[in-house]
Amino acid sequence: MSKNAVIRLDVEKVVKERANGKHVPQLLIRFLKHIVHEDTFNRFFEEHPDLKNYDFIREVIGPNLLRASVEIEGLENIPKDDTPLFFVSNHPLGGLDGMIEALMLGEYRGGRLRVIVNELLMNLKPLEEIFIPVQVGSGKQSKERVAVLDELYASNYDILTFPSGKCYRKINGKLQDPEWKKSFVRKAVEYHRDVVPIFFEGQNSNFFYNLALWRTRLGIKQNIEMLFLADEMFKAEGKHFKVYVGSPVSWQTFDGSRSIGEWVEYVRKICEALPETTNKCI
Repeated sequence: MSKNAVIRLDVEKVVKERANGKHVPQLLIRFLKHIVHEDTFNRFFEEHPDLKNYDFIREVIGPNLLRASVEIEGLENIPKDDTPLFFVSNHPLGGLDGMIEALMLGEYRGGRLRVIVNELLMNLKPLEEIFIPVQVGSGKQSKERVAVLDELYASNYDILTFPSGKCYRKINGKLQDPEWKKSFVRKAVEYHRDVVPIFFEGQNSNFFYNLALWRTRLGIKQNIEMLFLADEMFKAEGKHFKVYVGSPVSWQTFDGSRSIGEWVEYVRKICEALPETTNKCI
């Protein structure tokens, strides 16, 4: 790749595009550049211009940037055939957990993985081939997004999704996912995809969760804390994470004996219990 073709993260461009023509103070843009670590990312892009997808994630997690380590339990629970699966996970970190799981599952399943993510993450260009964007916080997806998602569900790709749509928040004094959306159960049944539950053990800083808590208490609807997710990722430098993989739940399990909401909670409880029920794999 030529020098001119090197990918760059341009926070100012992204902010102005989302501002829809409204004036954005330069002081705010400089602050956002700082908390997003624009210079660090762009230096990394320049040093690794050809990296993308799983190779990119491996370098970000590994010795060239975060130096994080990962322990996986229950990987042998994932079927080794080509039947497309629906991986469903809790979402404690909001970015790094998704990348780690994408690498883990993508490599194990031969690269046949797509990850449903917040549309803002599409600005991370090296991952745009494996990321499928949705509008988090919006009541409905656009017709174009719905068509892309339906095409994905009908494909032979495995799918990783985070039903909460947002990462952990402090709810009733406990760090946990917000309410899980119901669509993954409906789509599992419609497209005959077995559901593989996953639990990621980790958390962001107290600052992040307290910011989200007070933002909610003050009635501010904008998801301000999401702006700090890149900063939270860099705070994870040198940390050790554990991921637990459960046995597949057949799509035929989700019958009329329970409501869709009850089946969603059924899967969520399986995920949350995995640290106590899986066997160590590696």
